[in-house]
Amino acid sequence: MAWGGAMTENVERMQQSRSEPTEVDPSVKPMPIIVAELRRAFNDPSRGRIWAVDGIDFECRFGEIFGLLGANGAGKTTTLRMLSTVLRPTGGRILVLGRELRKHPLAVRQNMGFYSATTALYPRLSVRETLEFFARINGYRRDRVGRRLAYLIERFGLQDYADARIEALSTGMKQKVSLARTLAHDPPILIFDEPTVGLDVLAAQDLLEVVEELRADGKTILYSTHIMSEAERICDRIAILHRGRILACDALAGLREQSGKHYLEDIFLHFVRHGDRDRAAAER
Repeated sequence: MAWGGAMTENVERMQQSRSEPTEVDPSVKPMPIIVAELRRAFNDPSRGRIWAVDGIDFECRFGEIFGLLGANGAGKTTTLRMLSTVLRPTGGRILVLGRELRKHPLAVRQNMGFYSATTALYPRLSVRETLEFFARINGYRRDRVGRRLAYLIERFGLQDYADARIEALSTGMKQKVSLARTLAHDPPILIFDEPTVGLDVLAAQDLLEVVEELRADGKTILYSTHIMSEAERICDRIAILHRGRILACDALAGLREQSGKHYLEDIFLHFVRHGDRDRAAAER
């Protein structure tokens, strides 16, 4: 597939449709992410109204890896889908760089990159076409796209595969392209949703190193996982999410002090068990 023609016109039309007014005061540097009383309900035919996310509050800072730690079904992915504008919140507020997500969803997307182990790529596009498409669709300046692509291709070691179709790549190469795609428009905020699921030890190690490098670059990173060792290694602060509620949120040292436990697994179990007991008592 050649890059140009109809595809270029489609990108340009979509870019024009993404031009939005902003209410941000340019003299003030806003917090990257502020979440207040965020809620999301789903209707279940057998159980009725289920609160997947039930009134959570947190904020993310510049140059920080903020961890959402929870078991499967805790509400991590639902939270991240609301932050990335895929799901509409049932209640609460989300501010991204000072912008109200409900009012400016397209502007929010331009400042955010989303990665998960299950992120799909267009199989018939080449690596270069994929990166160019995602850079331009997210509003990256057209006159800078070429340099951005060259940087990403070199950073992720994709020089020998730049013009190969995605469908011809190995799983490891596809992972690198997915990471590069997430960074194509150089967003200040990055969301990683269970990014190492299904990866072997070496691939997972490579990904964690990239995440740490991105923090050193000053990016704001929201990182969800159920793997204790990952959270303990890379997260500056950790929110323990259980049954849609945040039970604790602090740096590891603070969580140790609050729980009286040393290892993150024991800390996690401490808060989860206390949370379950408190919930059961409240429902009596």
